[in-house]
Formats: sequence, C-alpha cells, structure tokens
Amino acid sequence: MNPPFATHADEEYSLPPVEALLAGTLALMTGCAQHSGPVCQRELMVGKVVSNLTELAQHPALSQPMRVLLGRLSSRWLLELGGAAAPTAGMVPLPEHRTLQ
Repeated sequence: MNPPFATHADEEYSLPPVEALLAGTLALMTGCAQHSGPVCQRELMVGKVVSNLTELAQHPALSQPMRVLLGRLSSRWLLELGGAAAPTAGMVPLPEHRTLQ
C-alpha cells in the first residue's frame, strides 16, 4: 500500500546539467521573493541568482533567444543588489531589443 503523501523520492529528478542549473536558479528566485530574514542573506541569494543567470546566458546548449532573455534577467537581478555589486568582467550590456505585444 502506498502512502497518501509524497515521499522524498518523488522530488528527485535526473536532469541534464543546464536544466538542473535552471531549476536551481528558479528555486533561488522563489526563495528570494519569499525571504523575510536578514538582508545580508537575501543579498547572498540574489548574488547567486545573478551568477547562475549569467552562466546560463553563456551556455552553448541554449538557443540564442533564451541566452538573451537570461542575460536580461541577470542584469535586472543585478539591480536588486544596488550598489553592493558591480558587473563582473564577463557581463556586457545587452543590445536594445523591442518586443511587439
């Protein structure tokens, strides 16, 4: 008989590395949005989000449009840090892009 609740094994997944990094980044972003603890802890999480998004934005397994989107997200999350962090050498400004909606 199976238990009526999810077990830990139900939450384990085998993902390709780029998808695992994306899943972890989404979890961190959720944690940042829900965080109510000390500001320094949130800043560390935001810094990791920026780092992960920057790495994903340069990943060759992702399409160019996806890399552009991730680069823009990285830039926006970097603004969350305010003056606490300057862009790293690997981060370059994104070209202007307009989307029709």
